[in-house]
Amino acid sequence: MHKNDCFYLGKIVRKHSFKGEVVIKLDTDEPELYKNMESVFVEHSKDLIPFFIEESLLQKGNQLRVRFETVDTEQDADAIMNAGIYLPLHFLPKLKGNKFYFHEVIGFTAVDVNYGEFGSITGINDSSAQALFEIDNDGVGVLIPMIDEFIKEIDRDGKRVVLETPPGLIEMYLS
Repeated sequence: MHKNDCFYLGKIVRKHSFKGEVVIKLDTDEPELYKNMESVFVEHSKDLIPFFIEESLLQKGNQLRVRFETVDTEQDADAIMNAGIYLPLHFLPKLKGNKFYFHEVIGFTAVDVNYGEFGSITGINDSSAQALFEIDNDGVGVLIPMIDEFIKEIDRDGKRVVLETPPGLIEMYLS
């Protein structure tokens, strides 16, 4: 399994017992969707390795206590400590309306209701307080805040994100 075919579910944050149990901190708003998984992919040296789950228990909101089939000792648990946990993209719940996953809109055309088409979404910058659409307009980068009021439509069939940005925002980048 390749990482670009998966989504990040969380991270192994600590050991739970001397028998290899670990706790995964889930990076999701709906942790209950993931409490009965059969397996996950664990990141190890930039590879994704399948690990099968013997038992799991959701605790403290977004923490999942897990016993993997091949992790029986504290040393085994140490070997996967702080590893990322991934699942194939098809496990993501389908979103409707203007809700979307960041990876889902990469490659979509950015359209402003007043300006028209102005580029292709190449990425999402979520490293600052406000997530931003990264849009390429013939080699010129345009950053548009991902604010609910700006996002008018996610057109999955047409592969377009329709926005209504303040006057002058797009022109600031393109003039």
